[in-house]
Amino acid sequence: MQNKSPSERSRRMSRSDLVRALVLLLVAGLVLALAACNPVSDTASIRCEATEPDQMGPFYEPNAPFRSQVGSGYVLFGKVLAVDGCRPIPDALVEFWMASPQGDYGDDYRASMISDSDGLYSFESHVPVPYAGRPPHIHIRVSAPGYRPLVTQHYPSEGDERGEFDLVLTAN
Repeated sequence: MQNKSPSERSRRMSRSDLVRALVLLLVAGLVLALAACNPVSDTASIRCEATEPDQMGPFYEPNAPFRSQVGSGYVLFGKVLAVDGCRPIPDALVEFWMASPQGDYGDDYRASMISDSDGLYSFESHVPVPYAGRPPHIHIRVSAPGYRPLVTQHYPSEGDERGEFDLVLTAN
């Protein structure tokens, strides 16, 4: 076996050090990727911020028709979630009522729906309008077994055609 010159040994050590560094980087990247893919098993320690309640107003009526659309031009969507664990709440009753484009309330602008297995809901309407000094808004009431009913309002920003609004409930 032939003796290697100091520069050849140095080059080999550098390559070896480089390979070790690359392996360490790959392992670290793999560990981070696996951690991101595996949710925390103790979801009770995770908390979502509860949705702020808002006024019901005088125009709420129970038993709105089951439908997901009362017009077109604005889509409100989101998830129904539990405060503890941020878990989706499937089969929650989500009720909507809002003013017509002329600023009047009526059955044509009321709807009920059930959140899906992932807690998702989607409601389409006309772009909410201001009326009687009130900003544009959509009233929402959410109820699910084991949770306190929530009454709140969604206030779209001017010019928006879509709004995302998660509804986070607290347990009874």
